Formats: sequence, C-alpha cells, structure tokens
Amino acid sequence: MHRDVYLEDIPLEEAEARLWAALEESGFLRPTKVEEVPLEEAAGRVTAGPVWAQTSSPHYHSAAMDGVAVRAEDTYGASRTSPKRLALGEQGQWVDTGNAIPPQFNAVIMVEDVQRIGEQEIEILASVAPWQHIRPLGEDMVATELVLPENHTIRATDIGAMAAAGLVRAPVRKRPRVAVIPTGSELVPPGSALQPGKIIESNSLVMAQLAKDWGAEPTRWPIVRDDLEAIQSAVQSALATHDVVLINAGSSAGSHDYTARVIQSLGRLLVHGIAIRPGHPVVIGIVQGKPVLGIPGYPVSCVLVMELLVRPLLQRLLGAASGPRPAVPAVMTRKVLSPLGQDEFLRVKVGKVAGRYVATPLARGAGVMMSLVRAEGMVRIPRFSEGVNAGETVEVELLRPAYEVDNTIVAIGSHDMTLDLLASEMRREHPNVSLSSSNVGSLGGLLALQRGEAHVAGIHLLDEVSGEYNVAYVRRMLAGRRVTLVNLVYRQQGLMAPRGNPLGITSLRDLARPEVAFINRQRGSGTRVLLDFELKKIGLQPEAIRGYEREEFTHTGVAAAIASGSAGVGLGILAAARALGLDFVPLLEERYDLAIPAEEYESSLLAPLLAMVRSTAFRKKVEELGGYDASSMGEVVATFGP
Repeated sequence: MHRDVYLEDIPLEEAEARLWAALEESGFLRPTKVEEVPLEEAAGRVTAGPVWAQTSSPHYHSAAMDGVAVRAEDTYGASRTSPKRLALGEQGQWVDTGNAIPPQFNAVIMVEDVQRIGEQEIEILASVAPWQHIRPLGEDMVATELVLPENHTIRATDIGAMAAAGLVRAPVRKRPRVAVIPTGSELVPPGSALQPGKIIESNSLVMAQLAKDWGAEPTRWPIVRDDLEAIQSAVQSALATHDVVLINAGSSAGSHDYTARVIQSLGRLLVHGIAIRPGHPVVIGIVQGKPVLGIPGYPVSCVLVMELLVRPLLQRLLGAASGPRPAVPAVMTRKVLSPLGQDEFLRVKVGKVAGRYVATPLARGAGVMMSLVRAEGMVRIPRFSEGVNAGETVEVELLRPAYEVDNTIVAIGSHDMTLDLLASEMRREHPNVSLSSSNVGSLGGLLALQRGEAHVAGIHLLDEVSGEYNVAYVRRMLAGRRVTLVNLVYRQQGLMAPRGNPLGITSLRDLARPEVAFINRQRGSGTRVLLDFELKKIGLQPEAIRGYEREEFTHTGVAAAIASGSAGVGLGILAAARALGLDFVPLLEERYDLAIPAEEYESSLLAPLLAMVRSTAFRKKVEELGGYDASSMGEVVATFGP
C-alpha cells in the first residue's frame, strides 16, 4: 500500500509566494485574452483596456427644460415692474426637454416663467443668462474622452455611460476557465440513495459557484474514483481546455490520497501542506504552465482554501481589484485555544451590542458546513498565538454587510427549537432585522448579559432551594441591573430513546444500567442543571452513568446522536425527539424564559421580536412543533433592578 507524506508544512505567505513566482516564470499571469460582449452582457465583467467615448453626450446643444429658446441678449432689462415682450419665431421658439436648440438661440426660459400673449408673442418678467437651461454639446462627455479605465469591474451605471458614449459592445477580459474535479470512491451525486459510508458530493457545487462569483467560467467534472490513472486522465483532459484545474479531496497523506502524486507525475509540485487551520492539506503545482491545486475535501477547509488561494488567483488573471473584505474590531465572547504553528481561521457570529461589536465562536470542525452558513465573520488567529481570551478585542473580517450585522439581535444562551423558528419568522416578517442565536447554555447566556455581549439570553435554570425557574439566577448573576424576564414557552423535558425504546427506558434510574449509553448536555446548560438536580433527588451519582461526560450543545445534537445509534438515551425536549423520530419518556415541564436587559427591552431593535412572540400566529406555530405550551408566551414574568 502506497502512503504519501507531507513534503512540508509551510506558512501561508510562503505558499502564496511560491505559487506567484512559478506562475510569473511560466508567463501564466499575463491577463487573459480580450473579447467584446454586448453591453447587456457586460455587467460584472472586467474591462480589458481603456474605454473611450466614440461620440459626445449630448452630441448637440440640448434643452434642459420645457420652455422657450431665446437669445439671452433679447431678455436684458426685463423685470416684474418692466416686463418685456418677445416675438415667437424671430426672438423665441417653444422647445421641450431634450430638443435641439436652434443655432440662433443661446438660452431657455422655463415654461413656468413665460406668459403667453396671443399666438405669436410672450411676456417675460426677468432676464436670463447665456446658456441658462441648456445642456451644451459634450456636457456629460466629449468624444475621445476616457469613459472607463482598464481593469475596471463594470457596473450598471457604467453600461449606461458606455451606451451614451456611442458604444454597443464592451472590450472585456475573457473569463478564466476553471475545471472542478471531485474525487473519491465514497462520493455520490446529490439525490442519490444513501448508504453508510457514502457521502453526498456537494463541494464541486460550492467551488464552481465561488469561481463564477469571482468572474470565472467553471466546469464541474463527474466524480472521479480514487484511482491514480483515472485522476491523471481527468486532469490532462481538463488542462486541454481550461486555465485552472482544481482537484477536490485526495490532498492529504492517506493511502487513497492521490492528488500530490498526480501533480508530481504530470508537472511540478510546489506545495504539499500549508500551516493553516482548517485547510492544512493543500496541494499546489504547475502542469503545462497552468496552476493545478489540490483543495481539501472537508467543506470548511475547501471553502477557506478557495478564498485564500483561488480567489486572488482569478482576480489577478482578470486584473480585477482585490483585497480583504471590510473588517471591524469586536470583543470575543469566549476563550479560544489555538495550536501554535498554524494560522487559524475561526468562524464567528457577530452582532452590535451597546455600541460595540461582539464575536461568538462557532463550531470549529472542518466538516461543519453549517458553521459557514451561520458565520457573519472570520477571525484570523496568528500561528504564533495560543488563542484568544474572552473579552479580548479581535479584528473580524465581515462575511455579511455591516448594516445587516448592525441590525442583528444577538441571543446567547440555552438552545431551543422555538428560537430557530423565531429567527425564520423574524426574517420573513421583518427582512431588515435578523436573530442570531449562539448555544452556550443558560449560565453562559447570563454571563454574556453580565458582560454586555448579548441583547437577550434564553434560560431555563431551576433553583434547588425555591423550586422556581430563572428568577433566583437572574437576581444573583445580574444584581443591580434592570432586567425584564419574558416567558417564551413551557416545554416538556424527558428521556429520548431510539424508536421503539428497545432498552425499555422508563425513568432516570435506568441510566445506571450498564447496557445504557447516555449522552449529556454541556456544563452550564439548563438541561444539565436540571439533570443534576433530579439525580441528586433520587441519590444517583453521575459516576454510575455510562456516558455522563459525553456532551452535546443542543437538544437536536443529542437527538441526532441517539438516532445514529452512537448513544442510547439522552435528556431533552419533546420537539427534538419528534423532529428525529425518537421515542420520548416525559419527566417534567419546565419554564423557558428570555432575560432581557432593560435598555434592550425598550429598544427599537427588539420591538419586532417582542411583537412576534406576543402574536397569536407565532404562538400557534410553536405549539404545532409539539411539546410546548405557549399560552403565556410574551408575558412578563418578573422585572429586576432599580
């Protein structure tokens, strides 16, 4: 069995330098060829040279107003106390906006300032200056004047300017042709019947669309099995008709990872392994003078490497302007540990709370595609740093427009499916406002409010002494703060088990049985607090439960683990069990509230959210999920503070 190893593990900047140097040497980085396209197809294309006006605009002296064209000299001396009369024909002529000005006239009097005196005479009450209300020839542009420079990305307004300048086609750079070759014997096309071990091939869709967004013309190859000769053949075929070849997957060092060997056999291997996370197993080479890149197969790694290497490559070929996205300083809400020696690109959720941006880390796995869907920003942690502390200010590259981030309600706290539904309904009813939830547990949510890092926290914390939910915790953790506690739902908590409940789970005492594999919620979550309270009541020690230390951050995460067979039982809500077709053993009902600082409760940003949770229509949709009592939704449970 053949097994490759990384040739090296170099910094990103060095990998980029090797690529650019090799492409300069091969002459590849000369801008792409020129083509002319009709103006209606020119938007988003890059000009291949300067665009010059072929005609002046306007190309004649044009009336800028409806009125009467006159000689300015004939109007001198006119006033309200001494009106002046002009004979139509010799001294004036009616014109509409856009009409050509007769050569004997040099000004226009607006129709509103003209008094008709019969058919052939007008009266005016003020004189006019020469060229008043006339657009002279070339006012907008003069023939031979520069309309657009080279390497300019054409916008809608540019198309209008070119048309006005007499052009019907635009000289643009040809789109670089990019071949996307997905590899892997385990891959199946979208829509295929799935079996264990088979993976839906989705990366090529993403890669092709990114290449298209960046100005290229992509071609998606059919899936190529893990076979050296088959991949070699696909690459050679792609090189015959494409400028850039991207091989997806097979870039690591496993026995079926052939990308580096393929490039080495066909051309020159420049890089195998870059010190970035995610995206470490990158392969870069030159074949037939063209770049061939091995893009990692994990979705997040794939997208990140496309951004870091393919985007600047295509922009350079097109001569398009390039550079980082807008960035803002933001306070990190949680501590993040990062390995030394690798630049880490951390996906974060971003919002603006109390006048400052806050960033909350998302799941860091290279295969967690939804972290890219949910991300509003990216934080680069340098390779010589061990991470970022909570409360530390970092620079966040925004993945969404700043105005969207500014109008995002930041909810940090316990997970509940009602919040997911609320986010969707909010976006539908109020497109300019969004709800962004981060699941860190109830205690984490109150800590976020304490530090001013969230607008609202979802909590369900049972106080052992009083037996009441949430009030004691808010009073203790947000002492001295004005806070409003608003009920969201009452919900069923119970034990989730595989369909049919094969282990016959009936109560928490069953968790001590040796054949039962439990899956827990994370420390600080309301469900974990509830579990520990109930275990204490029945005298069951956590050490007696197999799987007590295994943690998930959401109810649906627990349900998915049980549905997959990797766990046998977990504590969660009925809605999550129903969503994944699990059995549910109800144990108790709990109250889930929203803790909202007074300044946020009274703000215009949260007004749509509060209106939504108090609406009958939303209450009905929540109860349709199952396991929820929304009869008190939106009611104020308690207020705190001075």
